[in-house]
Amino acid sequence: MLDLIIHNGILVTMAKENGTGILNDGALCIRGNRIEAVGPSEEIMAAHKAHRYIDASGKVIMPGLVDAHAHSADGLLKGLAQDVSNWLQRSIWPYREHMTVKDRVLGSMLYIIEAMKAGTTTIVDYDSPMLELVKNHKRLGIRAVIGESINELASAQSRLPVGELYEFDPSVGDRKLKDALRLINEHHNAHNSRISCMLAPVAPDRVSKELLVEIKSISDRIGLDVYMHLACGKRETNQVQKRYGRRSIEYMDELGYLNTRFRGIHLSEADSGELVHFAKKGCTMVLCSGSEAIIDGNIPPAYEFLQNSPMLALGSDQTAGGNTTNMWNEMKFTALLNKCKREDPVVFPAWRVLRMATIDGARAIGLGSEIGSIETGKKADIIILDFSLPHLNPIILEPIRNIVPNLVYAANGSEVDTVIIDGKVTMEGRKILTIDEKEEIDAVQKAAASLMSRAGNTVMEFDDSEMVRMMKEGRI
Repeated sequence: MLDLIIHNGILVTMAKENGTGILNDGALCIRGNRIEAVGPSEEIMAAHKAHRYIDASGKVIMPGLVDAHAHSADGLLKGLAQDVSNWLQRSIWPYREHMTVKDRVLGSMLYIIEAMKAGTTTIVDYDSPMLELVKNHKRLGIRAVIGESINELASAQSRLPVGELYEFDPSVGDRKLKDALRLINEHHNAHNSRISCMLAPVAPDRVSKELLVEIKSISDRIGLDVYMHLACGKRETNQVQKRYGRRSIEYMDELGYLNTRFRGIHLSEADSGELVHFAKKGCTMVLCSGSEAIIDGNIPPAYEFLQNSPMLALGSDQTAGGNTTNMWNEMKFTALLNKCKREDPVVFPAWRVLRMATIDGARAIGLGSEIGSIETGKKADIIILDFSLPHLNPIILEPIRNIVPNLVYAANGSEVDTVIIDGKVTMEGRKILTIDEKEEIDAVQKAAASLMSRAGNTVMEFDDSEMVRMMKEGRI
């Protein structure tokens, strides 16, 4: 007897190479945490029995979304780093100096709740203190690739003049590396392999050469992936060139990092030669279109990368600048921004970006054999979307289908009715079943108010955003 059969839905399998694979009336069977069978509803219902059935009539069944880059712990800072020339040093670091561990844990919970409610089932979370944040991933039941964010920065970096070299404190790097190794020891491939780990040095401008060499040695010894912000902005490029006389990609290549286990995030400042070299080395590029557009005003060279490698994934980044963990937002932004950049409406079609948020994204982070598509034997990470809503109608299935374009260009996450992760129903009827959502949101609001009370006046001295200027001038 199977555990669950989902039937009578429009099944978007993402199992067709260079496409999406749609059954107009499809069904799937789940036993434990695996998909046991996939096919037309009539065939599945005739051949199988289950303890539970979900009738997906008028709904779309598809793989859960993969968010390949997130900083969940900044959740309390949502909406505080827009319309500013130096979002990190002038708008975020000053707040972080006042944040407690509890603030970061609550912010992370908010981030993951928002993500799950919009259909994300896998998050690559790159933050600190991950030994505490991982408890949120465990409680909510989400699939996560986690890493302790390793940097070597001394405190009060927000007070440095913009462009001056950051001050390193080796004791900070030593402590964070120890936390990262403890995290790996305690949580890698834990909880039925729903939680796995990575090594996460922040960026080449925020970690010393000596520490990067040590992290590379650890990666080689234990075979663990490395995620790093790379060529992600003029701030980083300026710092690396001043310190090492190299651009970021050349510098990391000299240290031996560029290989199939390396995931480079953003690459906004990479030139064409660097991008081709990075791709040919087998590295993954992680694209965060919404965040990059808002906080740095740029469109990362994803199209150029894709001409040389399929290893391209999407991430939501952080809500301080990007404002949302919603992967539908990232898909739409990626398509629209690149069409405008290339002046070509054909680039990044809907099916391509949907693959980037599902099967291609899963492959790019090394999980393509387990998740990202609805296929027999894969992990049961499934979402069900209500297509009866006005913005997703009409539903056209013959002679052509409008399902995938409407998913990418019209969906906003509110349509996600049911979320299944590792074979367990974690959200149903838009209600998360693993936590008390209202209780968590109330705690977030109290913590945010307390943080603003502690940090607000100090931060106003450093924050040069349009919003703060207008507040100082009494215009808002």
